[in-house]
Amino acid sequence: MIWIYRIFILPFLLAMSPYFVGRMLKRGGYGKDFSHRFGNVPALPPRREGVKRIWIQAVSVGETEAVAPLLRKLKERGDTEVVLTTTTSTAYKIIREKYADLVSAYACFPIDFWPFSAKAWRRFDPTLVVLMEGELWPEHLHQARARGVPVLLVNARLSDRSFRRYRAAGRIARRVFGLVDFVCAGTRNDFERFRALGVPETKLALTGNMKFDAAGGGAFSDAEKAALYRELFAPSAPTGKAGAVLLGSSTWPGEEEVVLDAFRRARADDPALKLLVVPRHAERRAEIVALLEKSEFRWYLRSKTAPADVPADADVCVADTTGELRRLTQAASVAFVGKSLPPNKGGQTPIECAAAGVPLVYGTEMSNFKDVCRMLEDIGAAIKVRDGNEAAETLRRLLKDDAARARMSERERKWHADNQGATARVLEKIREITEGVR
Repeated sequence: MIWIYRIFILPFLLAMSPYFVGRMLKRGGYGKDFSHRFGNVPALPPRREGVKRIWIQAVSVGETEAVAPLLRKLKERGDTEVVLTTTTSTAYKIIREKYADLVSAYACFPIDFWPFSAKAWRRFDPTLVVLMEGELWPEHLHQARARGVPVLLVNARLSDRSFRRYRAAGRIARRVFGLVDFVCAGTRNDFERFRALGVPETKLALTGNMKFDAAGGGAFSDAEKAALYRELFAPSAPTGKAGAVLLGSSTWPGEEEVVLDAFRRARADDPALKLLVVPRHAERRAEIVALLEKSEFRWYLRSKTAPADVPADADVCVADTTGELRRLTQAASVAFVGKSLPPNKGGQTPIECAAAGVPLVYGTEMSNFKDVCRMLEDIGAAIKVRDGNEAAETLRRLLKDDAARARMSERERKWHADNQGATARVLEKIREITEGVR
């Protein structure tokens, strides 16, 4: 099967190259260490006696931040070297800035084409490969099998679409999963889906989602929230209680209009209300600016404005920066979670907002977090809406209702605390697998 893949992957890559080049130019940042994608990753020295070398692949920002607690635990062990790779330029920037001291090496993940993948494998020479969520690249898996290196899939999940595709693939899917030595499923639903696709229970465990551990730390104190509020909206204001803030969390196209509409409605009840928009992709700042320029509000871009220069009468902050969402979420009174209203699909994670005790509203398109959302809705900690109008009105109602927000916040924090611990379970599985590996 691998030769069929190798034959067809090259023309596919050539045919798709205009799309990838256009995406790289639009997103920016892809030029940094771009040669890594052709296998020119850092060449590591020979492995030391008694020290395991683990190659962890975390495709994007969410997976990179989710793996952080695991990186810290592995570093504490002292008998493990970690090589961390990622696919997106944004995640690669975060690795360089936040996680470089936790790993022995980091790089961009190589294109899944035989010469590039094989070259990276020779340079890294790992004893274990850890893949985050759903990163099942055939050539990468084949290189592991050819070298006798075990593969562990952690935070493993299958979206509705991925599950349908793997089920339709039948025998091919079973062969792909056969190259994975163990699957640590993130939710009960994911566990059942992997089992339905033929992964035997001897190679499958329900370990939970490490994003709960990554989002740990709880809510800010009142003083910390007040300091963050002043940083974002009132640099010259005296120390005191934070004001109310509506958050658009990881918004996608069309969703900034929704939160702006909600903000406009809610300002009729609270003229001091502020809006914080954190787009999922910072390079969309121009279209968000175009939207705000048509509005009646005073706004600024966080990437272009030092905290001391924030306008005293700013109504809206656009946080077009990288790696700040978790901290900025702490300023919110209520949040709308992005990528959840059509035509967007899949949803962004609600876990960070829940960990901070921020009441949640999101649309119907949250298939990537179906189990998480169901649990939150069941305990009354989140509200699902059908469209932008319902979202705007629900956000306005929550901003007016202090008691409802307090109830939701308390339920969120308890739910988050009850679901932590996945990192320790994954770490134990890594210990079991690497004990038998030279």
